[in-house]
Amino acid sequence: MKRIFLLLSTLSLLISSCSFKKKADLLVTNARIYTADSSFSMADAFVVKDGKFLAVGTAKALADEYEAVTQADLGGLPVYPGFYDPHSHFLGLGQVLDQADLVGAESYDEVIERLKTFYQAHPNVSWLMGRGWDQNDWPEKAFPTKEKLDAAFPHVPVALIRVDGHALLVNSKALKMANVTEGSKTPGGEVVLQNNQPTGVLVDNAMQFIRRVIPRPDVADKARMFLNAQKACVALGLTTVSDAGINPDEINLIDSLQRTGKLKIRDYAMISLGEPNLNYFLQRGPFQTDRLTVRSFKLYADGALGSRGACLRQPYSDRTETGGFLLLSPSELERITTLLIKSKFQANTHCIGDSANHLMLDLYGKLLKEKNDRRWRIEHAQVVSPEDVRKFGQFSIIPSVQPTHATSDMYWAGDRLGPERVKGAYAFNDLMKQNGLIAFGSDFPVEAVNPIFGFHAAVARQDAKNYPAGGYQIENSIDRKSALLAMTRWAAYACFEDHLRGCIAPGKQADFVVLDRDIMTAPNEQLRQTSVKQTWIGGERVF
Repeated sequence: MKRIFLLLSTLSLLISSCSFKKKADLLVTNARIYTADSSFSMADAFVVKDGKFLAVGTAKALADEYEAVTQADLGGLPVYPGFYDPHSHFLGLGQVLDQADLVGAESYDEVIERLKTFYQAHPNVSWLMGRGWDQNDWPEKAFPTKEKLDAAFPHVPVALIRVDGHALLVNSKALKMANVTEGSKTPGGEVVLQNNQPTGVLVDNAMQFIRRVIPRPDVADKARMFLNAQKACVALGLTTVSDAGINPDEINLIDSLQRTGKLKIRDYAMISLGEPNLNYFLQRGPFQTDRLTVRSFKLYADGALGSRGACLRQPYSDRTETGGFLLLSPSELERITTLLIKSKFQANTHCIGDSANHLMLDLYGKLLKEKNDRRWRIEHAQVVSPEDVRKFGQFSIIPSVQPTHATSDMYWAGDRLGPERVKGAYAFNDLMKQNGLIAFGSDFPVEAVNPIFGFHAAVARQDAKNYPAGGYQIENSIDRKSALLAMTRWAAYACFEDHLRGCIAPGKQADFVVLDRDIMTAPNEQLRQTSVKQTWIGGERVF
C-alpha cells in the first residue's frame, strides 16, 4: 500500500506540474540574445505566444515555466531584434528588380553592355529601364550623353536612373516621345544642355518630363513588385522596411496584401507630397495596424550631392557656377510644415546640402519651438554646417541617416565640397549626441539592401574593400551598441513604433533575426561576410 501511495503521489505531482505550465507557441533556447532593451541586457532564451515575446531569460527557467508547441535550439548563434530600415524605398526595390542593374558599372561602355544583355533577355519591353549608373565611378567623371544610347538602341526608348535617384539618362527616342527640347524648363530641375541641345541627362524635377510618358505599372504589377521586394528583404534580416514617399493607392495595396497574409513584412509608409494627398490624409489623420504605420509626409528640400542638385550655402568646389537648388520654394516648404504642425503627422524632409539643412532646421525650429515628442525628422542630414548641428537637440529633431552614403561618396565628396566643408558631412556621431539617438536606414535601392553593410559603414567608416585603412573621417564613427540600436529600437522610435517593436522584451512583437556570427564582436573586416540564418516576423519564420 505504501508503494502504491508513493507511486500515485509521484504521478499526481507530475500531472500537477505539467498542468500548471503556461502554454506558448515557441521557445528559443541556447542563443546569444541581444535584447536591445532599455538596459541592453543579454539572455539565452525567450518565449513567444500569439506573435509577441512573452518572456525573456534563461533556458532552464523558461523551460520549467512554459510548455511550447515548437522549440528551437540555436546552438549558441547570436540573435537580435528584427532589423528595421526607417528610410528605404520598398516599392522602388520591387521596381528595380524588374530593370537592368547598373550598380557598380565601371564605365559608360559597361552600362551599354549590361543594357544589351538585359534587352536580349527582355526583347518585348516597351521601355528599356535601368538603375544604378554613377559617373563618379567612371574614368570620365562628367555626366554621360545620349549618343552611345542612340547608337545601341535607336528604336526603343531608354530611361536610366542614376544611383541616387536624382538624375535620369535617356536616349533621343525618349526625349522625342516626351517632347523635351532645349526650351524645357522647370523649377527645381535641370535639362542638361550641350551646344544648346539636350544631352539626355535630366536632374531632379526635370525627370518628370520623361516619367509622364513612361507606362505605369498596374495593381497586379505592383503587388508582384512588393512580394519580390519582400523576398529580398527578409533574406537579409529585415522585418520592418519603409516607403519614403508613396501614394494612397500604393499604401492601400500594402495594407491589403498584409491583411491577406501575403505581405508579412512590416512597413512604415511616408506619404508622397501633393495637394490631393495632403487634403486626404490631413482630414483622415494617421493610422496604424500591427504591420503598417502611416503618420508622416515625405518632403524634398533639395536633390543629391552626386548629381550636384544638393543645395549648398556656397557654390560647389568642382563647379563654381552652381550651388545646387531647392526642389520646393522656402515659402512652399513653410506652408506645408505649418499645415503639418497643426496635425499629428510627422514631417520627414530630404535634406542633403548644408543650405537645405539650414533652411529646414530653422523652419522646423520656428514651428516646434522647443524640445518635444513630435519626432520630426531630417532625412539624410548629409552636409550640416557646424553651427546648425545643435538645432537637432534644441528642437528634438531626429537625424535619419544612411551610413553607406558616407562610404559610397567618400571618393568624390571632397571634390564637391572642398576640404573644410566636407568635415561637416556624414557627421553621424556629432548628430547622435544631440538627442542621444540616431536612426540608420539604407535608402535602398539607392544603396544595397543589406543592413549589415550600414552597420559596418557606421562603425568602421569603410567600404566593402575595407577602405580606407583607419576609416573615413573616423571621428564620426558610431560604437557598435549605438549602431545596433540605430537599426532596431531607435529606428522604431523614429517611426512611432517603439511601443510595438524594436527590442526583444515581453509584450513586443516577436520579430527577430539569427545570424551566423556575432556582429557585436566580429572583426570589422569580417562584418560584411555575415549571413542571415533565420528571420522571424510575429513569431513566424519567414526565412
